[in-house]
Amino acid sequence: MRTIHSLKELRTILRGYRRQGKTIGLVPTMGNLHEGHISLVRKASEAADIVVTSIFVNPMQFGAGEDLETYPRTLAEDQEQLEAAGNTLVFAPAASEVYPEGLSQQTQVVVPEVSDGHCGASRPGHFEGVATVVTMLFNMVQPDFAVFGEKDFQQLAVIRKMVRDLMIPVEVVGAPTVRESDGLAKSSRNGYLSAEERKLAPVVYLTLQQTAEKLAEGRTDFQTLEQDARKNLVAAGLRPDYFNIVSSRTLKPATPEDSDITLLVAAFLGTTRLIDNLSISR
Repeated sequence: MRTIHSLKELRTILRGYRRQGKTIGLVPTMGNLHEGHISLVRKASEAADIVVTSIFVNPMQFGAGEDLETYPRTLAEDQEQLEAAGNTLVFAPAASEVYPEGLSQQTQVVVPEVSDGHCGASRPGHFEGVATVVTMLFNMVQPDFAVFGEKDFQQLAVIRKMVRDLMIPVEVVGAPTVRESDGLAKSSRNGYLSAEERKLAPVVYLTLQQTAEKLAEGRTDFQTLEQDARKNLVAAGLRPDYFNIVSSRTLKPATPEDSDITLLVAAFLGTTRLIDNLSISR
């Protein structure tokens, strides 16, 4: 496995693989890898000859007061995990390599509607940062397909729409959320939780499950179910950002006619923001 820091070297190496007829898979990450990330790499390695994992803490997707400066950088540990998972190349550029003219001069990609609401409402500019850097990574690597986790459900929807609208020749593959034994979705930010907070954190997924069970029973009073879920999170000691019941296809508020529904949640536990989701078909 090789680690590359420059775009020029990356393109030179990948050009050689393409000449050999090799297929290329991409797994974009911000590093501080856990089993969820590694599952994406394994999924990519099952379908591609060459797997490129990018490690780049993207400043464009962090808002004011968010954890850009303190976000964990663990390249050495990440490299060990990736090599064991069968990764081929690590692309770990500096911010100056990705944004040579600085963020203020950078062209941005805006994905309308699906970026609105949910995390888009709570983190203005976040999905513009995600869409921009993913578009750039697609152009840098030119993969045949790219794998993203379904834990970031809205992000995955944004990327899929972006690829459709801009006619980018990359297949976007979603991979199931990897969870701890108690149901907590694996996340790099789980490391911010104190021992006591970690004990409380599984209530996020439990609340999703309880609400999904009520929907499966046929309930369509979505606003009441949302309110009850938020109250449950507050009672457990969390501060809900949102709990929304939406159409899986549009991410708009669900209606009784929707057969595919997704529950989206974000909540603060102490200073840590946890997100999760659960999809059901009725």
